[in-house]
Amino acid sequence: MDIILHVGAHRTATTSFQRYLRANSDAIGTSGTGVWGPLRTRKGLFSGMFPGPAMQGRSPDRVKGRVSLQLSRARDAGVVRLLVSDENMIGSSRQCVRTGALFPAAGDRMARYCAAFDGAITRVMLNIRSPETWWASAAAYAISRGHGVPDAAQLDRIATSGRGWRDVITDLACAVPNAEIKIAPFEEFAGRPDALLSEATGVQAPRDRDHYWLNRAPDLPALRAILVERGQNPDLLPDETGHWNPFTEAQTDVLRETYSDDLFWLAAGADGLAQLTENPARNRAGTSQPTGDTRKGHSHDSRQRDMAQSG
Repeated sequence: MDIILHVGAHRTATTSFQRYLRANSDAIGTSGTGVWGPLRTRKGLFSGMFPGPAMQGRSPDRVKGRVSLQLSRARDAGVVRLLVSDENMIGSSRQCVRTGALFPAAGDRMARYCAAFDGAITRVMLNIRSPETWWASAAAYAISRGHGVPDAAQLDRIATSGRGWRDVITDLACAVPNAEIKIAPFEEFAGRPDALLSEATGVQAPRDRDHYWLNRAPDLPALRAILVERGQNPDLLPDETGHWNPFTEAQTDVLRETYSDDLFWLAAGADGLAQLTENPARNRAGTSQPTGDTRKGHSHDSRQRDMAQSG
């Protein structure tokens, strides 16, 4: 059984992709593809994987045992390929905003997931996005979840840190050395979850007819309203409409240059570590996902269908 991990990243239409998987679970299952998404992976399957108070007295082998049991059930159910989609595997966007670094713990976290799957991971799928729009979306999302507005010094640290997607990909390659790593740019695959599923699994995917756009970052009026509700100064943000761009023009240029270098490295073969996946059937989506269903994420889905189950 092929084991494919879709690890996000956050803020690259992952929630919309997972909603597509749930909505098309029956059709996806007919190809022998099983799917574990956040509604399953975050209900104790990987509990105890990371150090902390909850780990006291527990062995990581218990995680490996739970995963092994579920994989056996998947095989018994006739699943020939399993897609595990959970963007938390490489870390959270809020952690990135706090540290000012792009998924700084991705390598350590993925090494633990690799051990949980006993090294049997076939492929890792990672979505990437131009940093100036990724960081803007991540910062806006963090503010909506209670974090403060990044100050000028923090934004400058982000823009000049030098850590880009190439570093994240290299960390993944070291953590999961036997897996194929495929990279799907947000600019190519936003709004095309069916194309992303085909690239991840290698089989034809059901056509996306719903065009979900879930968990999008709040715009400036919404962010200012959030600050007012929290008793904070809304003038920390511009009194404008549209999406927030926190970076100066010079910082934006630096971030875009980093992304151009990363894409060039990927197109040149990524030192044999990863494969750049491009979708020639569509034009670039630009900096925003196409219009569609703009409801929130997992808890706001209108139908709480299980994904293609594996036992």
